[in-house]
Amino acid sequence: MAEPTTTPDVPARTNRPIDTSRALATVQNSFAPGAVDLASLVPIMYAFMFRNIASDGFIYSDPQSPGDISRDSKPGCVIAAPSFPADTPGIDEDYVFNWVRDGAITAMEVAKAGMPAGPDGTVQTLNDYVKFADLCHSNAQPPLTKGHACFTIAGDARPWTEQNDGPALQSLTILAAFDQLDHEAQKLAVDLVNSNVAFLLGVYKGPTTNLWEEHSGFSFFARSAQLRCFEEIQASTIADIDKPAGLRTAIKWLRQALAGHWDGDKYVSMMADPGNGAQPSPQNPVVSGYDPNIDIVQSAVYGAIPVTDTKLLATAAQLRSQWEDGGIAFYPINKADKENFGIGPLFGRYPGDVYDGDTAHPVLGGHPWALSTCNVAELHYKLAAEIKSSGKVPVDDLSTPFFAQSGIDASTAPAAAAAALVATGDAMVRAVVYHSDHLELSEQFDGATGYERSVHNLTWSYAAYLSAVRARAEAV
Repeated sequence: MAEPTTTPDVPARTNRPIDTSRALATVQNSFAPGAVDLASLVPIMYAFMFRNIASDGFIYSDPQSPGDISRDSKPGCVIAAPSFPADTPGIDEDYVFNWVRDGAITAMEVAKAGMPAGPDGTVQTLNDYVKFADLCHSNAQPPLTKGHACFTIAGDARPWTEQNDGPALQSLTILAAFDQLDHEAQKLAVDLVNSNVAFLLGVYKGPTTNLWEEHSGFSFFARSAQLRCFEEIQASTIADIDKPAGLRTAIKWLRQALAGHWDGDKYVSMMADPGNGAQPSPQNPVVSGYDPNIDIVQSAVYGAIPVTDTKLLATAAQLRSQWEDGGIAFYPINKADKENFGIGPLFGRYPGDVYDGDTAHPVLGGHPWALSTCNVAELHYKLAAEIKSSGKVPVDDLSTPFFAQSGIDASTAPAAAAAALVATGDAMVRAVVYHSDHLELSEQFDGATGYERSVHNLTWSYAAYLSAVRARAEAV
């Protein structure tokens, strides 16, 4: 990664206790939010993300067993965050574990970063990632499946959920990183991808635990990740990557299944498994208050949903409106940011969210997440790039509300529409930067004060920032 040529403006602030009754008047006002060059922050965000990846010279200890070196991290382990209850007062969650999904999303940014190669022409961090992924894969023994979602930093299976998006995202990352791997890691990579695909072909029609690990059913996000995985496997030219006979059938089936999540108004995040061979229906969601869900947008960022899909854009428009002034899950900080600085909005996960890092004291309505906000910004950047490339703005009855949020209508020229979408994405990412703690990103921001909360230094937050800025570069 190239070092920035100039020192970016950094908000001079800490997470000091504040008087929440004065929060909107006192929160983050130490620098001009519009003054930061978002691309200049990439090396800093990358460094923050990179320190959450273990190597043979950078080792994490298990906070549950300090001093037990047998439980220390193995090279290639990606921790979700260096946050655990004893380290983070008021937070009862331990994130010093390796989630397959988070690890894949993080390693993808390493693969895309253009890291300097070693003497053998490979990137050691990616070699380590593949070897650690293979270790975890080997340790997922029955009754666990190859979709097991979470492992210890030593690579042992942690009692947790089975999530069938993980093997798909892991395979996508390995395909992207393949040319940067050494011979040993490439051999492991081929075996791992082939095993993942074989597993997914056996389960893609079935229910799974969803992205947020709260419900089991038919997940839009999991299906979109599986579809992208199958499509990229089908197109792969890597020797020895299997292309099973059922691949094309699975691709066709998943496309139809994803279309079935449309309820006439939005894409439904989760559909219940009715059992007894009955078909799931978007009119029978798993739980009320779960839609619109940010994982629909994430299905375009990490999965196979085209950013020009106007049903996706209709859903994204509803996501934004529910957290803006007057929305059903309104965050006061969004109103303050817009009026004072012209930045935002910040996005949460879904309107009925109650998680804020302290499961013992849930907060109805939840809070904005850095990664959610960056993912929505990335949708705008990717759409801007598509419009520039095609010369067409996909405005129809469904997408009109989405485009209106950026001041775009059917009469807007493609170049102007693309520029407006980039400006909208920039306002969102600038809100993330503004509410950061000296650019360090926690999992969430307080919906009223804007100050960081929940677990600190969430790896996925940095990866989402990096992914968004990569997409921005394509758009501008």
